[in-house]
Parts: sequence; C-alpha cells; structure tokens
Amino acid sequence: MPSIVKINVLTVPAEQRETLEKRFASRAHAVENSDGFEWFELLRPVEGTDTYLVYTRWRDEESFQAWLEGPMKAAHQGGGQEGGTGSKPAASGSTLWSFEVVQQAAPAGA
Repeated sequence: MPSIVKINVLTVPAEQRETLEKRFASRAHAVENSDGFEWFELLRPVEGTDTYLVYTRWRDEESFQAWLEGPMKAAHQGGGQEGGTGSKPAASGSTLWSFEVVQQAAPAGA
C-alpha cells in the first residue's frame, strides 16, 4: 500500500509569517510521535505568493485521520502560546490537497 501525502495550503499575510512559523515550531512533537507519520515539511514561499505549504506523509489515510482527531485537534485547541498573540489565526485561508505516492527517489547511497 502506498503512502499518502497531505498538503495543507495556507494563505499567510507577510506580517503573520513569523507567528505561523513559531506556532509550527512549538507544536513539532504533536505530529512526530503519531502512529503512521512518515514526514513533515513547512514550506515558506520565496517569491510571488503568500502561500505556505504544510507537507505531511503518512502510512495510510487511517493514520492521518487518527492524528486529525487526536494530536492535531489538541494542538489547535491550545491556541496561540507565544506572548500576547492570543489564538488569532495566522493564516487567512486553508485548502487540503491529498495524494498517493506512486514513485519516489532518494540520493544514491542514502
């Protein structure tokens, strides 16, 4: 069974970038220890867009759904914890893309 990839597409105004990145850094372990979790990347836009991509790879859809209902929900209910930011969302929009991994490559010798 192939792994699945979930990409959360977040619209983040320039003035909220630092807040978003700090929030992800403070919640890193909420995903790392989840059953079925394989990979995470937070991708910051370089030019021409205010869209961040949150890339996660999972063993299967069931693992992703279990994380959504457990650790992810708990992390988001905690709100903002960085001095004075409250729980105001850093992103103004969100879209979830889903993919199956059909081919992958790693550097030779890795």
